[in-house]
This record gives sequence, structure tokens and C-alpha cells, in this order.
Amino acid sequence: MYPAVLRLSLGQVTVFYKPTTLKVFIYMERIVISGGHPLTGSIEISGMKNAALPILMGCLLTEDVCIIENLPDIDDVTLSLKILKSMGLSVRKINRTTVEIDASYAVGGTAPIDLVRKMRASYYLLGAELARFGRAYVGYPGGCDFGVRPIDQHIKGFRALGAEVNVEGGYVEVVAPNGIRGNNIFFDVITVGGTMNVMLAAVKGEGTTVIENAAREPHIVDLANFLNTCGAKISGAGTDTIKIKGVEKLHGCTYAIIPDMIEAGTFMLAAAATKGSLTISNVIPKHLESITAKLQEMGVEVIEDDETVSVSYRKPLNRINVKTMPYPGFPTDMQPQMGVLLCLANGVSLLSEGVYDNRFRYVEELKRMGACIKVDGRTAVIEGVDKLSPATIKAVDLRAGAAMVIAALATNGVTEIEDIYHIERGYDDIVGKLRLVGADIKRITTPDGEPFAKAN
Repeated sequence: MYPAVLRLSLGQVTVFYKPTTLKVFIYMERIVISGGHPLTGSIEISGMKNAALPILMGCLLTEDVCIIENLPDIDDVTLSLKILKSMGLSVRKINRTTVEIDASYAVGGTAPIDLVRKMRASYYLLGAELARFGRAYVGYPGGCDFGVRPIDQHIKGFRALGAEVNVEGGYVEVVAPNGIRGNNIFFDVITVGGTMNVMLAAVKGEGTTVIENAAREPHIVDLANFLNTCGAKISGAGTDTIKIKGVEKLHGCTYAIIPDMIEAGTFMLAAAATKGSLTISNVIPKHLESITAKLQEMGVEVIEDDETVSVSYRKPLNRINVKTMPYPGFPTDMQPQMGVLLCLANGVSLLSEGVYDNRFRYVEELKRMGACIKVDGRTAVIEGVDKLSPATIKAVDLRAGAAMVIAALATNGVTEIEDIYHIERGYDDIVGKLRLVGADIKRITTPDGEPFAKAN
């Protein structure tokens, strides 16, 4: 009998069948880095993950063909396309970064729950299905675990638009029996996901919707620009007040995703951590201002051009204090990466988390590498060390995984990073890009322990 091969999220499992014994070999995928090499050269940034996912879900609204360009080639995009295809949309990949989506024959309420649970951004299906079908039925979203991230503000927005919401049995059901009707919505807290979900839900509603205390992130502007290209009437995106005049129908379009500011910021910090010099291209420098300001405060040279930033290590890093805030403040998605850089600075730095409750789980991994960090609630006190030491560490979530890569690059020795599926959810070919600028890095598949046998 031939062996069967199964693919699981944590790696590859190969099952060999024998008449009396079933042997299972588990292969784990890892990133192995031999650190100590300054990064030098140029890196091109891919499309923004946090813009791509709601825009892909927004294609549901068009009942037409959309061509989406500059998509990052990451697992979350692959998963989103798989979800859309399972709902009856025609999905054709034109090339590595471009996809054609025909939403003419979409069927609402059919997204497989096992796929939805793998990704936080699946909740954008709620707003998109509600606008398209007048009803949404979607499994409760998954994604990275760094504290309670309720969707109460999303629900508040849907109810203000005239919908009834029921959360039961692992599903969220949203129904608008009398259709979506425009309303004024004031969010109790700034919510990126809630802002975009209400935009998706209200765009085809009756009348005008005004979102106050709206999030201002660049990906919100990108979603508004995409929807407007499809015929929507949205104004104010990028400010704290967004106005949406409902339209009867949206049409398809060709649209290119903006560059990923978090990927760019990650490589900016990697250049500083490795005492290197990188030119990072295909960026919007304005989106990087808070990151640039903190690097310059640490003594790193940052030079901006029209679509590039150049980052160069010039002298020992200064200690600083950083607090994450909603845009245009320092992004929470850059907090773990900054935590690594502060470990390499002279003196004691404070790193405060202003968005999520539990985003310091990666600290235990850095301590394995010799970092000196004490966490008290939402604040980490980080005492700089001369160097970090190589170790076997884990990516506990997406951005923490990127932080582990930076830490490994800054050591003198070989570091293995496990659970890299987190990293591959959000970074387009991070191994290949780093290798091109001098990193000794590779992605490997290795057996995890000894094979075990189970009686048939």
C-alpha cells in the first residue's frame, strides 16, 4: 500500500501504513538563521496585508468582475481567496500578485467555518454579506491571540444600520429585515475592523451613514478608494469622520493595493538591529512617519525619497520610550519588532502597549536569547544588553514572529524559529527578501523528534 501524505497547519505529516503498524512521521517547518551579518542593499515592499483582506471581501459587493493588483503572496490572501471560491465566486490568478474575481454568482452564508476560524479578517464577510444579501451568516473569526478582541463595536454599527445580530453556536448572524438604512454611528473606542465593516455594510444602504470616532489607518483609506472606484460615495476616509452615501449598485474595477507599511517598518528595524544599511522601495514615506521618528530618536539615519526610505546604522542605539497608539501614532503591529531593537539599545527603555491587552507573549522567547525585560500589565521595561544569544525560539503570533527573525539576525550564531506559519500569514517571501540583502537564512523542513508507532 502506498503512503498517504497529509498537510497540517503546523507542518507536514507523512503516514506510512503497514499491515500491523501505523507509523507517523511529523515534519516541522522552521526558519534557520545564522546571525551577525549586516543587512545591506535594497528590498521591495509588497502590497499591504491589512488592506488586501477587506478589499478582497469587498469584491462580494460588486456582482461583477474585479482585478486586484499588488496583492501580497501570503497565506492570509490565499485563505481569503479560498473562502471566496467556496462561496461561489470565480477566482483566477493572473500572476503572483494579481487576481481576477467574478462575484456574479456568490452565495451568502456559505463560508466554511474551518477556514473562517483561521483568520481574524474573515469578519469582513459580515459587512459584505449584509450589504449584498441583506443577511450575513459567518463563523466567529480566528487569528492571532494577543488578548480579548471583541467585535462589539462591529455589532453596534450593524444594529445602528437597522440589522438584528445574533451570536450563537460559533456563528454570527446579521439580518436586516427592512434593509440597510443610513444612520449616525459613534464608536466608543477607535476600531479599525469596526470602521471597515460598517463601511462595507453601509455602502449600498438607503440614505447617508456617518461614522464618528472612526479609525484613520491607511488601509481604511485604501478600502474607501477601492469602493469609490467601484461606484461608491465615501468621503472623509483618513479622518475621524467618514460619510457614506448609499448607492444601489457597485460595478467591477481594476485596483492596486497600497504598499505594506508594517512590512516596510519591519525591514527598517532589521537594518538598525543588524547595524546595516537598507534602501526600502515601493513605500509611502508618510505612512512610516511614526516609525521613522522613533528610529531617528535612537540615532539611526533615515532618509526619505518619493517612494523609498533608506535606513543606516551610524552609532550605538539610544534608549527611548515608545507607546503604541492608533494611526498616526506608533503602530501596535510594530510593537514586538521595536521590543527587539530596544533590547539592543544602551540603557533602559519603556515600551507601552496602547491598543491590546496581551501583546507581550513574545517576551519569554526573547528571554531565551538573553534579553532583560520585565512586563507589568501593558508596559515592558527593557534593559539593553550587549548582544542577544542564539536559541531555539517560537513565533507566537504574526508580528512576534517577525520580531524573532530580527532578533535572530542580530545574534552571532545559529537560531531556529518554530511555528513559522504565523510569519507566513503576513510576510511575502521574507526568507527570499532577506537573503538578497545579505542574511544567512533558510527555510527548512525537519523531523520533529523520533517517529512513533501505533498498533493498527
